[in-house]
Amino acid sequence: MLKLNVKDETSRLKALVVGTAKSNGPVPEPEETYDPKSLEHILAGTYPKDEDMVNEMETFVRVLQKHDVEVFRPELIPDYNQIFARDIAFVIDDLFIKSNILPDREKELKAIQYVVDQIAPEKIIKPPEEVHIEGGDVMLWNDHIFVGTYKGADYPDQITARTNMHGVRFIRELFPQKEVREFDLVKSGTEARDNALHLDCCFQPVGRDKGIIYKGGFRDGKDYEYLVKLFGKENLFHITRDEMYYMFSNVFSIAPDVVVSERNFTRLNNWLRENGFEVEEVAYAEISKQEGLFRCSTMPLIRE
Repeated sequence: MLKLNVKDETSRLKALVVGTAKSNGPVPEPEETYDPKSLEHILAGTYPKDEDMVNEMETFVRVLQKHDVEVFRPELIPDYNQIFARDIAFVIDDLFIKSNILPDREKELKAIQYVVDQIAPEKIIKPPEEVHIEGGDVMLWNDHIFVGTYKGADYPDQITARTNMHGVRFIRELFPQKEVREFDLVKSGTEARDNALHLDCCFQPVGRDKGIIYKGGFRDGKDYEYLVKLFGKENLFHITRDEMYYMFSNVFSIAPDVVVSERNFTRLNNWLRENGFEVEEVAYAEISKQEGLFRCSTMPLIRE
């Protein structure tokens, strides 16, 4: 049996699910896309090739295994995108919470059923139908749970709006002992530089007391100010609109002092090293063309 335990984003990782790019299917038609960045690359003819994405993900997996992390992979669904494991479920404390995701992605959950079967049934939570919530919007920090959402009246029409206020309330009721704070995120179906698809596209803690943040990702300046006050401005690495587009805040922590980052993120990687982190640099630029990076393609199950 798997004894789940995830209380934050950075404690030493013991086990996780990493998605797969092995049979990603044909290049989608423009009208089939879920996010503006994928659309941009489809129209430009630069949509990533399976073999390039497979190479990137396998390199990432080797880095995780080098740090003695147990890695589970989904069973293969032919011609289907299974890269972003973070979307389909997530762990808080010892509970495995299934996401209510876009209906045509349900089969991604079935592809990790062999992992779910190793979890005590009473620890598996399926939210009610009106609850929309995805793992990229849920972030743990000590006694806090940060949840990205979208409060615009056009929520039903925004395919990039993934977590609703029902989702926020659901987490609040499930974890009454924790401080659950929602963040209203900037969304765009047409401009990737102005679309925080999930909270981890504009914010993520690293180490014990630091974080990466993009001020322009928050619709309400008070949400940004809240994080600045909580972490201290000197502990936050502020990224630019372009750096947000390239997903600088979507790194992944193996331990409080070990961060996996894209090899081209020179400014960020230098800051991390200056602050005492070991930085594992991995090429992931092809994956990022689908508006996701390291955190998006992982589902942590056990941290120490």
